[in-house]
Amino acid sequence: MKKKWREGTVPTVLGTAVTATGLALLPVTPLIASGVAGFGLAHVVLGGLDLFQNRRKRR
Repeated sequence: MKKKWREGTVPTVLGTAVTATGLALLPVTPLIASGVAGFGLAHVVLGGLDLFQNRRKRR
């Protein structure tokens, strides 16, 4: 049986990867790295909200 992904999992995981990439780029290009990290953090927050909202629908 195929496992179904909860809504919000993919944006949260990708946001974490983008945030880590932005933080890794911080010493090289601080201005661009800050934008990339902020973009990733926004995805983490929005994905977390999706996970929290859909938690009650599955029960």
